[in-house]
Amino acid sequence: MGNIWILVLVAFLVIIGLVALVMVFQYLSLYVQAFVSGARVPLFDLIMMRFRQVRPHIIVHSRIRAVKAGMEISANQLETHYLAGGDVPRVVNALIAADRAKIELPWDTACAIDLAGRDILEAVQTSVNPKVIDCPNPNQGRPTIDAVAQDGIQLKARARVTVRANIARLIGGATEETIIARVGEGIVTTIGSAGSHKAVLENPDQISKTVLSRSLDAGTAFEILSIDIADIDVGENIGAKLQADQAEADKHRFQAEAEKRRAMAVAQEQEFKAEIQKNRALVVLAEAEVPKAMAEAFRSGNMGIMDYYRMNNINADTSMRKSIADDKDS
Repeated sequence: MGNIWILVLVAFLVIIGLVALVMVFQYLSLYVQAFVSGARVPLFDLIMMRFRQVRPHIIVHSRIRAVKAGMEISANQLETHYLAGGDVPRVVNALIAADRAKIELPWDTACAIDLAGRDILEAVQTSVNPKVIDCPNPNQGRPTIDAVAQDGIQLKARARVTVRANIARLIGGATEETIIARVGEGIVTTIGSAGSHKAVLENPDQISKTVLSRSLDAGTAFEILSIDIADIDVGENIGAKLQADQAEADKHRFQAEAEKRRAMAVAQEQEFKAEIQKNRALVVLAEAEVPKAMAEAFRSGNMGIMDYYRMNNINADTSMRKSIADDKDS
């Protein structure tokens, strides 16, 4: 019975040894590669990276590149940045490029830029090789920046902005969209302040000088090197179009006011006709009272038959004279 337990124990130890041997041989090549490259990483650290969910070959290869470039970056620093979610190979490549270009870029700053979501390698490359930005951005659907001079003529311009990344302002600095927006605003302001579109066409470089003097790169991750007007064309006569639209609007307004006055006149005419009808009704009512008054005068003795006949004769004579007068007028 005791021999069986000894055999089980020996088998368990053999299995443990085989597992340990497999793990050692798994990372032995990386250890040797780092050792012969002068970027030594302890074998125990390589094994422990496995348990910390770190890919050892990324750390080893990145450290080898850094050491061969003359920079001493420890495996612990690389592992820490990896665990923080950073792109270790890209940061190391950016540091090497910055060192070759004589750009001061500390390890902590490079890690912070990478963790902030910025492409640190592209930023370093842009610092060495300036980048050209089209303004406006063709991908946004607007081919030109449209502005109107003081004489009412529309000008359509396209600019190309040459920028260089500013490593010191890369964290928290505004992006390319801000540069494009500021340059577009400067172009619109410059053209709008020009007295004539001809002056702008004669000296398009004046736009570049005016816009460049505004320090548009303040607070951005870039440094503007130059602003060049790639193209400028004459558009529509916006001033004349606005005047025509204003004249059309005034015409409609005056027509509406005239229609309003006409409607008021028609309403007033109808009111006068109604007033006439009202007065005629009052006259008829008054004439209806005359026979009553005459009858009362007869009954009271204030009027006799002869008086009544004389009044009728006078009315007849008046009607005759009126008829004669009407015939003469006709």
